[in-house]
Amino acid sequence: MSRIRQWKTRRNAELGLLAFAMLLVAAFGATVEANQFDEIRPNFWVPAALIGILFLGLHVVVRFTAPFADPVLLPAVALINGIGVAFLRRLDIARAIANDEPVPGFFAETGGRQLAWTLLSLILAAVLLLLLRDHKVISRYAYTLGLVGIVLMMIPAVLPGSISEVNGAKLWIRLGSVSIQPGEFAKLALVSFFAYYLVRKREVLSLASHRFLGIDFPRGRDLGPVITVWLFSLLVLVFEKDLGTALLYFGLFVVTLYVATERSSWLIIGLVLFFGGVYVAYLLGSAIGGPFANFYDRAELWLDPFSQENYTRESGNSYQLVQGLLGLGTGGLFGTGPGAGSPGKVPEVRTDFIFAGLGEEIGLFGLAALLVIYLLIVERGLHAALAVRDSFGKLVAGGLAFTLGLQVFVILGGITGLIPLTGQTTPFLSAGGSSLMANWLLIAMLLRISDAARRPANSIAERISGPKKAPTQLHGAMTEVIKP
Repeated sequence: MSRIRQWKTRRNAELGLLAFAMLLVAAFGATVEANQFDEIRPNFWVPAALIGILFLGLHVVVRFTAPFADPVLLPAVALINGIGVAFLRRLDIARAIANDEPVPGFFAETGGRQLAWTLLSLILAAVLLLLLRDHKVISRYAYTLGLVGIVLMMIPAVLPGSISEVNGAKLWIRLGSVSIQPGEFAKLALVSFFAYYLVRKREVLSLASHRFLGIDFPRGRDLGPVITVWLFSLLVLVFEKDLGTALLYFGLFVVTLYVATERSSWLIIGLVLFFGGVYVAYLLGSAIGGPFANFYDRAELWLDPFSQENYTRESGNSYQLVQGLLGLGTGGLFGTGPGAGSPGKVPEVRTDFIFAGLGEEIGLFGLAALLVIYLLIVERGLHAALAVRDSFGKLVAGGLAFTLGLQVFVILGGITGLIPLTGQTTPFLSAGGSSLMANWLLIAMLLRISDAARRPANSIAERISGPKKAPTQLHGAMTEVIKP
């Protein structure tokens, strides 16, 4: 009875947090309507209710398939996803008003499409939870997933720019009106492969050859895996022309390697290799151009976005970055209020620069609150990694949580000028289906692993071998066996 009460309490807490998250989304939508129409229309609550019903469906699936899962993950992600849908609809309303057009319906324009993508993403997450009852099953297909991840990662690089390049980065596959970003799914496959490989090779990679400044460094012959992944990340940087994607893949491997071996020297080696390779790519772009030219141009824009030359050049200028910075500056500490700003002036505000558009309207404090929610999701993922009992689950959960955190850092760093601009999308916020589906699958995996981590040990044994017999029943069974 105590176990039943325990999982019911967790799921009820999840349901309560989910309801609170949808109330916040409804409040965001009401504020948008007050600023856009000077009134709050009677049906302002419909978008929040629609998306709330979708999340309620996934909550029911979690309640029955992962009853011990972390109760904070789903509501936190639902809040970000809901705000993303509400903000995209806010952009649709502003465009319609500016063009003297009727207000789009709840299922129309970008906001409506994002609602449909949310439905499909939640269905995929539910299917994963229903079919995958034990995360360790994935380890059986680790090498296949590794191959699939590499293929998905490299496909855009070998395709013609006409169907793979957007804003200078070759990260897409576009066929007519349909486009997909295969790298979003590649990171999930590569996490599983890295985790399986490092579980098997952990002892070898943990060996130290010499000590320098109090840090144990690995043997030279053990550098093969990190050198291989480093070369792959540089190929991504050069041929897919995106620093963020290269950093994401390489950082994922190095951090997973560090978690597996507990050797800080791997972090030092990884940082030296990556930033050394990036600097060499910058020098080659300056000297010979060619495949390194795009990265060199992006670095130049990053170094001085407000210069007249970078701002006014015909192609690849810094206009987008400058408008994003001005939008963040306009928002100040508290923002202009949802629906009261001018985020439409920022190019790509629906995708790459949605943080800048939101920042203008919710201000620095609002963005900080949003980042705290992202941080909470990452923390819950790392908590699941620490609590789960098997090494494979630890590395998968840790890798997935770190991937999400690093992706947010890469995007926010590019928008604020901390690092050069990247082609990554903001998880759960940006318009588009690839990122949303891949990241909801990531959350489903974290829910599955956190369920295994929080489930009592004897409950796991019962799932594998069936319920244990009482001692008297065992005694009776043994007596029957030894009877002549």
